[in-house]
Amino acid sequence: MTLAERIEGLRARVHRACSEAGRDPRTVELLPVSKKQPLALIREAADLGFTRFGENYVQEGAAKADAAPDLAFVLLGPLQRNKAKAALQSFREIQSLDRPELAERLRRLAEELDVTCPVWIQVDLWDEATKLGGCAGADLPGLVEALGDDPRLPLQGLMAIPPPEDAAAFPQLAALRDRLQQDLGRPLRLSMGMSGDLEAAIAAGSDQIRIGTAFFGERPLIRGPVPR
Repeated sequence: MTLAERIEGLRARVHRACSEAGRDPRTVELLPVSKKQPLALIREAADLGFTRFGENYVQEGAAKADAAPDLAFVLLGPLQRNKAKAALQSFREIQSLDRPELAERLRRLAEELDVTCPVWIQVDLWDEATKLGGCAGADLPGLVEALGDDPRLPLQGLMAIPPPEDAAAFPQLAALRDRLQQDLGRPLRLSMGMSGDLEAAIAAGSDQIRIGTAFFGERPLIRGPVPR
């Protein structure tokens, strides 16, 4: 199957899911996850209309951003404090903000570098943080406070990687987003759902779904250490 055919199939699923949920398909962003994918394939996706791509590792994503400055790369993977500067310099968005000390470091660096980088808070409601990162629901107010409504780090919404086959996960996240945006007095987006559960995510109100292998195909075998 070609890249164009895979994309056509994914778009058809999004349209059907939106139709069943009574939503406009234009309100749901399909974000390709390009981790370990070659730049040539990313360029092929760009020719098919995609300009934003999700990356999991700072080093790999930064290299791609340098090679393709016309495209926007979004950091999805966990961010260590010592790589915060590189992340701000290379990524158009950071979706994995998950702790107050990281927010404080990003604020200092954003001022120092004189850059603006939209951020998403990665939340974890299922005690998965040790594996995947994420801010517990109870800790969310403290993280928002640490972010301080800084104009250099505008909060876009919430991102999450819920455990598979948890039917209640998506409604829980949607309710959390609704409470937070009511508290803040402004709309927030919600990034949840992948290829296996995008229909349920869209039905619950997801504004963005993140698709990797089902979009690009199987990742090529890379020898040597994984770049981070």
